[in-house]
Amino acid sequence: MSQNSVKVALAQFNSMLGDKSGNLQRMADFCHQAAEQGAKLICFPELATTGYRGDLLSTKLWDLSDSVGSETYQLLSSLATKLDLTIVSGFAERGTYLGEVYNSVGVWTPGCHEINGVFRKVHAFGIEKQWFNSGNSYPVFDTPIGKIGVMICYDMGFPEVARILTLQGAEILIAPSAWCIQDRDMWDINTACRALENGCHLLAVNRWGNEGDLHLFGGSKVLGPRGQVLHEAGYDSEQLLIGEVDFQVQAHTRLNIPYLRDRKPHSYQQLVQAPQSMGEP
Repeated sequence: MSQNSVKVALAQFNSMLGDKSGNLQRMADFCHQAAEQGAKLICFPELATTGYRGDLLSTKLWDLSDSVGSETYQLLSSLATKLDLTIVSGFAERGTYLGEVYNSVGVWTPGCHEINGVFRKVHAFGIEKQWFNSGNSYPVFDTPIGKIGVMICYDMGFPEVARILTLQGAEILIAPSAWCIQDRDMWDINTACRALENGCHLLAVNRWGNEGDLHLFGGSKVLGPRGQVLHEAGYDSEQLLIGEVDFQVQAHTRLNIPYLRDRKPHSYQQLVQAPQSMGEP
């Protein structure tokens, strides 16, 4: 982090299921708009390039998945360099083996070759388990605006994820999501708690639109290090939300509310023990 504050953009938009080329064109338009408004980082929702419903895409999910050299990698790396913009977006990542697909988020920074790095969703939700392999690590990415940590949608419901990212040096937490209207209350609670617990700004960018009977309600927001909502998008349309991350405020908050400093790791051994009777580990 080399500056006290930075302008960021959250692209709450309606990905068309299965229309990767069309979605990428829309994403390029949002990137240009963000750069014109002075943003240095833009983030897109979960599976922004393909749409969310793997059960509706079925085996077409494999055809739409991306790897090094693909249309998605080339376009976003080019835009990042051209616009001096860090781009964070959900996409379907093709794995090493035939039929292996991950629900992933990529990070593209100015001057990067193909891609800066990838986070693979660890906690698959519901039917996602049928279509996506799970990740098993929590990388933190160096970008021109600072270190960022990513968690995808349901990952945010596990406090350990945000805490691990923070302890590894993440200065901004980003949560690309496809969160449904039925769980809007949990969206508000999870976003505020993860920001407050870690004394960290959180960029929660949610999909807006419908896929089958699933309504994804938007409500993207930038939260401050006390869990307070600083900027929030609406619930009834697409929107490019522009906000600001103030690192000086974040530092002051951590001094005044020292959750990180007051941790007692030696008393937390039970957190890493396999559960006895509460479901799968």
